[in-house]
Amino acid sequence: MRVLILGGDGYLGWPTAMHLSARGHEVAVVDNYFRRQACHALNCEPLIPVPNLHQRRRRWEETWGRKIRVDIGDLCDYNFVSRVFREFSPEGVVHYAEQPSAPYSMMDRQAAVFTLTNNLVSTCNLIHAVREFQPQCHIVKLGTMGVYGTPNIDIEEGYLEVEHKGRRHRFLYPKEPGSLYHLTKAQDGDLLFFYCRMWDLRVTDLNQGPVYGMLTPESRTDEGLTSFFNYDAIFGTVLNRFLVQAAAGAPLTVYGEGGQTRGYLDLRDTLACVELTLLHPAEAGQYRVFNQFVETFSVMDLALRVQEAGQELGLSAEIVKIPNPRREAESHYYNPAHTGLLDLGLTPHYLTRAGLVEMLQLVRRHQERIDTSLLMPTVTWR
Repeated sequence: MRVLILGGDGYLGWPTAMHLSARGHEVAVVDNYFRRQACHALNCEPLIPVPNLHQRRRRWEETWGRKIRVDIGDLCDYNFVSRVFREFSPEGVVHYAEQPSAPYSMMDRQAAVFTLTNNLVSTCNLIHAVREFQPQCHIVKLGTMGVYGTPNIDIEEGYLEVEHKGRRHRFLYPKEPGSLYHLTKAQDGDLLFFYCRMWDLRVTDLNQGPVYGMLTPESRTDEGLTSFFNYDAIFGTVLNRFLVQAAAGAPLTVYGEGGQTRGYLDLRDTLACVELTLLHPAEAGQYRVFNQFVETFSVMDLALRVQEAGQELGLSAEIVKIPNPRREAESHYYNPAHTGLLDLGLTPHYLTRAGLVEMLQLVRRHQERIDTSLLMPTVTWR
């Protein structure tokens, strides 16, 4: 099918583009280079240098013999969005184009306003473009498990059946996001749910947990095709940050007591989940929600696993608890459902010591680029 990937330059967007292109889909990517510009402005460059989208596209075509369309522009500009839709006529859209960092969203007023504007206006423009140009198009939006917070009951997959005073109703599961970024992900979900009811859109919201990993089958052939790998405290996810800390001989910094538990998944599983969702689209008028993760770990669990993997390579990684810069429960109940994508055929990759050792080896090949000053948190919620 023809698939438009919004945010196609990002940690998830570019691997998704290659994955779908390699499987015969016609792929176009759109990006405004926000992540590159923010990394440059904050002096937190990724571990491995990343060619720009036009250079990556050329390397992809030379290596795999397949084409990917590239458009650089801002999704908050409806004229730009309209042009892309008219020219490409997508059958599916993967929406990765939101500002992706909780710490960035909590940094200051300017970052907060950008997060709100970018994330909600881009989603609104997408909705209107689908209605105007491709009303049968299936929107696959990257959500986050963070919209749920950590309630003291089981987390269902998007919806909750409620009985109240003898009557029953099915509601969207209550949301209690823990950062402004997570709040915008809850708000764009409500926006899409509203327009599914009003305009019969087809939407799948993938509430994804933190992703780890660097290589996919497509990028193993050419390191120039590797995605962004941020390890800093703004854009780096926790497991990726621990891997870099271990490789650099720095302490593994656990926020607070380390009991914060979340659902995690391998980068390769993100790609598989997105393709499965595209191949099994939502019905007209359906706002479908999948909880997209494979395993749950506490932060301390992850630190211990990285420490053990590092020992195989002769690394002595000390685990250090530091004051938690976030406002979150550090000890809590956490039991989220996640059967929808498994039912569609997902074959998960589990976090193994061998996989951690391989990632550590790749990080060590670029050890000279590690800036240990980026590893400590600089943004606090309070």
